[in-house]
Amino acid sequence: MTDESGAPLNILHVLRAPVGGLFRHVTDLARGQAARGHRVGLIADSSTGGSQAEATLAALAKELAHGVIRVPMSRHIGIGDIFAVRHVSRRAQAVAADVIHGHGAKGGAYARLAPFLPSPAGKGWGIRVYTPHGGSLHYHWGSPTGLFYLSAERALNDHTDLFLFESSFGRDVFKVKIGEPKGLARVVYNGVTDDEFQPVVAREGATDLLFVGELRLLKGVDVLIAALKELMQDGRNISATIVGDGPDRAQFVRAVAAQGLGDKVKLVGAKPARQAFALGRLLVVPSRAESLPYVVLEAAAAGVPMIATRVGGIPEIFGPDAGALVPPGDPSALARAIGQALQDRGAKHSATLRLKARIRAAFSADAMTDAVIAAYREALAPGSGSVAASVG
Repeated sequence: MTDESGAPLNILHVLRAPVGGLFRHVTDLARGQAARGHRVGLIADSSTGGSQAEATLAALAKELAHGVIRVPMSRHIGIGDIFAVRHVSRRAQAVAADVIHGHGAKGGAYARLAPFLPSPAGKGWGIRVYTPHGGSLHYHWGSPTGLFYLSAERALNDHTDLFLFESSFGRDVFKVKIGEPKGLARVVYNGVTDDEFQPVVAREGATDLLFVGELRLLKGVDVLIAALKELMQDGRNISATIVGDGPDRAQFVRAVAAQGLGDKVKLVGAKPARQAFALGRLLVVPSRAESLPYVVLEAAAAGVPMIATRVGGIPEIFGPDAGALVPPGDPSALARAIGQALQDRGAKHSATLRLKARIRAAFSADAMTDAVIAAYREALAPGSGSVAASVG
């Protein structure tokens, strides 16, 4: 596949942690752009992701003209950020980047701050592109942390040529919390690949329920544990598998023990999504906040029955069936939805088929890649108002 709309672009993607849906998005996008003839490079943190990320990046590097480079990037603000920004700046200059595309709060900051460093005489900068992936937008102005991150977002708004939001929800939250995007703004949905529509069948010994994701309070794992306790108290003998790892894992282990669910809940660590989907019969996505989660897209494509919360861009994924989504942070509502799904499996199967058809029609990785490249070219065009348009 080639992009015939113009000359090949030099594209540099910047992200911090090579984990989760953000990482999946960047790897799919980089791979798709390279397949269309663009010269792509990637910069990521050197200390996170583990062996799985290492293997993914090693394979990806072989497909990218500008390769993959890993440098230290701290989760929190610190002196090391100065060195990371400097490295992004030097790498962007070295590859003559037409596009510096930052992903997430840290990646987005690095990509937009890099052009403030000195550039070789006569050499201009490419466009600065930002995809939030939730990130800073999950915070609120009322907290000290939120005040810092949202103030930084507001300051960087003036230095962004193109905003690419994963959902209309993300765009609207940005407008409410930060203000009107100063650069070009487009909504481009995440997408899945054709091979992900192959069905996944629950293996022998699969539990009734399944969670797949990062083990953080934001993902609502504690809500699932509380809902499971309610179901057990109502006389239902229900088991669950929790797949993933994260900073709040120990807290969830303690909650399982405190609720007396040790023989009903298994925490099995992180696994690839399709491998994880076979471990349970009903996927539960109890998140308190999301952007446009890949786990929902992947499970829907694979035909995995699912219950999810009404947060972020999830209603945009479910479309006409969004009314079945559950309010976040409500164990009783989640327990009722689980009980109903287990009781009326025929209705749940029909809903699963409808969602799979919707994903196939509206959420493809090819459409995502083409839309992103089209947005790049729009921002690069003379008269767009971007920094690149004035460089010539």
